[in-house]
Amino acid sequence: MNEPHTAPVRQASPEVRPHGALTRRRLWQLGAAAALTAGAASLLPGRASAETSASALPAAQDYFDRAAELAGDNPVLKSIVSALTAGYTPPRPAAPAPLRIFDNVAVLSVGFVSATAILTPGGIILIDALDNADEAEQYIVSGLRSLGADPSTIKYVVVTHGHGDHFGGAQYLADRYGARVMMAPADWDLLASTSPANAPTRDLDIADGQKLTLGGTTVTLHHTPGHTPGTVSPIFPARWRGRTHTAMLWGGTNPPAATASKETYLSSALTFASRARRAGVDVELSNHGFADYGLERMEDLRSTPNGRQNPFVVGTSTAQRFMKIVETMLRGRIAQDQQAATTTATTMAATSAPTAGCC
Repeated sequence: MNEPHTAPVRQASPEVRPHGALTRRRLWQLGAAAALTAGAASLLPGRASAETSASALPAAQDYFDRAAELAGDNPVLKSIVSALTAGYTPPRPAAPAPLRIFDNVAVLSVGFVSATAILTPGGIILIDALDNADEAEQYIVSGLRSLGADPSTIKYVVVTHGHGDHFGGAQYLADRYGARVMMAPADWDLLASTSPANAPTRDLDIADGQKLTLGGTTVTLHHTPGHTPGTVSPIFPARWRGRTHTAMLWGGTNPPAATASKETYLSSALTFASRARRAGVDVELSNHGFADYGLERMEDLRSTPNGRQNPFVVGTSTAQRFMKIVETMLRGRIAQDQQAATTTATTMAATSAPTAGCC
């Protein structure tokens, strides 16, 4: 921002001011710092007063500590706390064997990232398509066959967001099987502006709250921007031993760099949590299994196929706690940004303050 132009002051030279006087430049600097503090307060519960000092605002660590308390000893919840922590380095685990985690839901994973297949009598709805054609062939096509499903019945590829590890195999599946590729308009636009390798040809737009029905199964697709401008998070039925549960899949995990985008992410988390609660979500899934203990849960299920419990059925309260942790960690990340910005503004104001002249 450029400083407003001011006329020269005749009574004193710019180098010499009466002791304790404030220049217009100094007033502008202090106003900027105050605005940053007020802006920080406006996003934090119960701290909206513009007079709230920076030292009185909840510290980022307060939010992180609260998220850890919410997680407790639950490995699913502890994993999402870690994945949303600044500086977290995602692991690169080995690819697990494909697995039906529900009667109608299969996970096809390379370890770092997974595709999720919803199996219906009318064909397959595939959520995400891995990084490239080779991965799509090796892990999705071969994986479905190994589970007794026919990859040629893939009717839709729902891309949760416009990052290559999620859309890279989509065009291969479209070309080979005639699958329709779906993405939110904002991320189709993102791909058009960045022209990444392996980007699918623009096909179907996803509207917020759109219901996609195939073979008697309906998947509801919710816009949850933040990770990318067009991130989508599905809610769909998951059947297990004669009972139908309701699953959610949070479409984008890592918070973006820009504070404004984190604020968008936070808004999406709040909205999606409300929608998940109304839908009765009791199953939590992720397209990055390291972020929610998903890979370990796959192995637990694989080792006890006749067990009475499905580890992906977490219950409605834990599903809501998962989203509350996402919200709380985002608030902490935003507070980190705001505290850093306030510190920078205060430092700049202090270092640029005029020095009283000497006689």
